[in-house]
Amino acid sequence: MASLAACGGGSGNGGLGQGGANNNDEWQEGVFLDWRGFYQQCGNTLAQNNFLRSYSNDTYLWYDEIIDRDPALYNDPVAYFDLLRTNQLSPSGQPKDKFHFTYDSDVWNQLSQSGASAGYGIQWAFLSNTPPRDLRIAYTEPNSPATNLALPLERGAQILEIDGVDINDNTQAGVDTLNAGIRPSEGTQHTFTVRDVGATATRTVTMTAEVITSAPVQNTQVISTPTGAVGYLTFNDHIATAEQALIDAVDQLNAHDNGAGIDDLVLDLRYNGGGYGDIANELAYMIAGPVPTAGRSFNTRQFNDKHPVTDPVTGNPLAPTLFYDEAIGSPFNGTAGDPLPTLDLPRVFVLTGFGTASASELIINGLRGVGVEVIQVGATTRGKPYGFYPTDNCGTTYFTIQMRSINDVGFGDYTDGFSPENTTGIMGVSVPGCSVADDFTKQLGDPTEARLAAALEYRDTQTCPAASAVVDGEPGEPALTVDEREPIVPKSPWHSNTIFRQ
Repeated sequence: MASLAACGGGSGNGGLGQGGANNNDEWQEGVFLDWRGFYQQCGNTLAQNNFLRSYSNDTYLWYDEIIDRDPALYNDPVAYFDLLRTNQLSPSGQPKDKFHFTYDSDVWNQLSQSGASAGYGIQWAFLSNTPPRDLRIAYTEPNSPATNLALPLERGAQILEIDGVDINDNTQAGVDTLNAGIRPSEGTQHTFTVRDVGATATRTVTMTAEVITSAPVQNTQVISTPTGAVGYLTFNDHIATAEQALIDAVDQLNAHDNGAGIDDLVLDLRYNGGGYGDIANELAYMIAGPVPTAGRSFNTRQFNDKHPVTDPVTGNPLAPTLFYDEAIGSPFNGTAGDPLPTLDLPRVFVLTGFGTASASELIINGLRGVGVEVIQVGATTRGKPYGFYPTDNCGTTYFTIQMRSINDVGFGDYTDGFSPENTTGIMGVSVPGCSVADDFTKQLGDPTEARLAAALEYRDTQTCPAASAVVDGEPGEPALTVDEREPIVPKSPWHSNTIFRQ
C-alpha cells in the first residue's frame, strides 16, 4: 500500500528509477529530455538542474505555467528549483503554489518518520515577528528540555529575552541572536527570559537543544457535559508514529464509561500542518465508522493532463482511494491488518488555525464527502488540496506539487482553505461553525480555552461568540523569511531557520 504525502511525509521516490545518462545537455527551450537520464548524477550541477527541469515539466501540476529557463545559467540546483513553479494567484490573490520547498534528505527522513528535529520541545507561536515582537509558546512536547525544568514551560508563556537580547532588538546582531535561540542546533545552550501566563514577574530558564521526537497525539480526554460525553484530542503531526497513537486514543475514548464511549468528538488540528495522507484516511475512518464509508472514496488523486489515467511517479493506474479499515503498518507503527477501532460519529467538531493544512484538510474534505457533518471552530485553514512525492536527488529532497485531491463527491477546490461560516474578511470554503481567535491564556484541552469552549457551546446551542475580527497570530504567521519568499509555519515543511526580521 503506497503512502502519499499530502503535506510532508510520503513514500520517498515511489517508482523512480535511474535511467541511462542523457548525453545531450544543451538547452533547447520547450524541449525536455527524459528526467530519468539525469537522475542521481551527483557532482554534476547541470545534470541535477536538467533533472529538476524535466521532472517538473513531466509531473508538476501546473507544468505549463513554468517559465522555461536555461539550466546552465544556474550553479545551485535548489535556487533553480525555486523558479520551477507557477507565478499565478488564487481567487483571493494568494500565490497558487504556496508549497514549493526542499529539505536536506537526511533531515527530512528523520523528521517525517518520527517528527525528530533539534530543539527544546517547544512549538513557537509568532504573533508578531517585527517590533513590537510577540513570541509565545503554543505547546510543548513531553519529556523535553522545556518540560523537564523544575518549573516546566507551558503554553502561553511569553518570551521577552533570548541570550540577553531583548525580543525587540532590531540590530542585525540582535536579530541573529534571537533566530539562533529559537532555531537551535543540537547541543547548543540558550537562555530565555519568560513571563508565564497570569504572572507579572519574569523568570529565566536555560535549555540545551536536543533531538526531540514529537508526540503527535496529546491531551486525549473525555469532557463530561450535561448533554453527553465529549471526547477531545490534540493531533499535531501526521507522522509515521501517529498511527498507533491515534488507534490508542480512539480505544481510550471508546472505553469511557465502561465502554459506553462518547457522544461527540472535538478534534484539535490547529497546529497540524499535515503529513502522511494515509494517516488522515485512517483517522477519518475511525471517526466515521464503516457505515458511511463503505465502498466510498476518501480521496482521488488527479495529476496534470499528461497523466490522466496513470500515476507518473509510481506508474500505477489511477483509482479512488477507499477509506482504510485496517492498520497499514510499515512504514507506520501500527500492526498491519489489525481492524481499526471506530467512534461511529455522524459529526465532528474540528478546531483549526492558519497552520492547519494539507493532510488535516484532507480529513475535513474526506468526511464531508461521505456526509459526516464537520463543524469548524477557529480560523481559516491554510488551503492545500494538493500533494507531492518527496523526491530525493543527490541528498536534497524536493517537493513540487504533482496532484490535487478530490473527495467522494468530486470536491477539492479549497485552495483558499476552509473557513467557519461567520469569518470576516477573506473567506475560504464556508463550513458551519465559529470564527474564534487562538487563546494563549489556557492550556490545550481546557474546556474554558476559547476555541474548545466555543465548540462545546455550539454543540448545545448552535450559536457562536462574536466573530473574531482578527484571527491572525496563528503559530507561524505572518512571519516571513528574510528574502520574503515563504510564510513560516514552524515544524512544517516550508519552514526556515530565520524567523525574526528587521
